[in-house]
Amino acid sequence: MRDAYHEELDSIGDGLVEMARLVGSAIGRATTAILDSDLKLAENVIEADQKVDELHHDLEARAIALLARQQPVATDLRIVVTSLRMSADLERSGDLAQHVAKLARLRYPERAVPHDLHATILEMGQLAQRLMAKAAEVIITKDVDLALQLEQDDDEMDLLHRTLFQHLMDDRWKHGIETAVDVTLLGRYYERYADHAVAVAKRVVYLVTGEHADDLQADIQPATQVEKA
Repeated sequence: MRDAYHEELDSIGDGLVEMARLVGSAIGRATTAILDSDLKLAENVIEADQKVDELHHDLEARAIALLARQQPVATDLRIVVTSLRMSADLERSGDLAQHVAKLARLRYPERAVPHDLHATILEMGQLAQRLMAKAAEVIITKDVDLALQLEQDDDEMDLLHRTLFQHLMDDRWKHGIETAVDVTLLGRYYERYADHAVAVAKRVVYLVTGEHADDLQADIQPATQVEKA
């Protein structure tokens, strides 16, 4: 019975990795759809989100069943509860990728992103995909150091997000209100997507150490400063 129980725990972890890979692919393809005004690709991303939702519901049902049947304690309880939260973060990430694709569909055959912001949105999309790939690796390896790096990587997304707003607030903006709204929404989608990738990594830190990532980083930083001194 215990072997079957731990196999079920492992399968929940495998499901989380699959979700992370699916939503990572989704944000990459949605970015291509929005930049190229590719309606077919946008529709594919929108439809594919159903698979992510199904995985989320399946993982949620299995985790709740484990709680009911096994009544886990200590580390096992932390694994189940943390997995539920990671699944919710990943499901929301899929929704955000879908939002990007839906905006591409809404503006088709026009392009939602003006040419002078093409490079910035492309970079945001690529960074979002890299962050989620790293989150998937963290789920697999349980590497706490790698997990803690994601928050630093997210600073780059915040910088790109600010760059978008600088363009929007520039007196030379000539693309109109509708495009300004589209760009504002896109920036928010990518920024929130990155936040969810970071949240997944932070939950792995808690799963492994029993400590919250922010508390762990606070403990590490003073020690690092002493070493440098």
